[in-house]
Amino acid sequence: MAVTVPGGGITRDRLAAALPASRTELLNWLGVSLPLLVTVIALAVPLLAPHAPLVPAGAPLRAPGTDGFLLGSDSIGRDILSRVLYGMRASWFAALAVVAGGLLIGGLIGLIAGAAGGWVDAVLMRITDAFLALPAPVLAVALVAALGPGFAHTLVAVSIVWWPFYARLVRGDVARLAARPHLEAAKLAGTGPIRRAVRHLLPGAVPSALVAASMDLGTLILTLASLSFLGLGQAAPAPELGADAARNLTYFLQQWWLPVMPGIAVGLLALVGNVAGDCLRNLVKTR
Repeated sequence: MAVTVPGGGITRDRLAAALPASRTELLNWLGVSLPLLVTVIALAVPLLAPHAPLVPAGAPLRAPGTDGFLLGSDSIGRDILSRVLYGMRASWFAALAVVAGGLLIGGLIGLIAGAAGGWVDAVLMRITDAFLALPAPVLAVALVAALGPGFAHTLVAVSIVWWPFYARLVRGDVARLAARPHLEAAKLAGTGPIRRAVRHLLPGAVPSALVAASMDLGTLILTLASLSFLGLGQAAPAPELGADAARNLTYFLQQWWLPVMPGIAVGLLALVGNVAGDCLRNLVKTR
């Protein structure tokens, strides 16, 4: 039976129906805020890390929880927790940089192609298709091998193979929006092509691009860690999650924490990216 809540015109049935939606939206907002939380933690790593990541802090090969090493120590006595924190910081900011670069380059190309149409669209999309035709990880490995190992070269290589996804996505949204009547009205009103693209087309393509970018964070974390695992990242002794896991694989049977802790950190960062992407997509769908 529907009962009116005192002091208002809301029935108990309506209140019960509204609560789950509010709870779901709250959970989605919490999920979307996770990347911000990770970014704050990454900025605070110099304050949070108990030891310097490159300097031995005690006896080597200490098990987690012994001698003050929360996650143990490596073969030369460096604190694994400190190295993992600095490695997560590097991987997180690298993924954000690649996403930002991909959105900027791919979004601009997609916006120009979708707004201009005709031969401009055809040329830009054929160039995009040429990049998409090659497997992105294989192309990234080839580019890093050509440029030489190094963290900066890895970022450049991954950025080169990542922008076409955003170009295709933005171009599709812009082309769809360009066919709507309000764009024809803006054209008849004398609005210039640049103003139409920036004011009327770009805002409609931003939500889906942001959702795709947030969902790409997890994939980028795994891609960067994989390249680092193959020896294409920073040179030793720099703290890097994939490289640390690879260097310590020989200790897996006796000191399992050496390769496992960096791997867990990679999984946590990828999980944050995936959860944030799913939650942002849910919020966009409800708008």
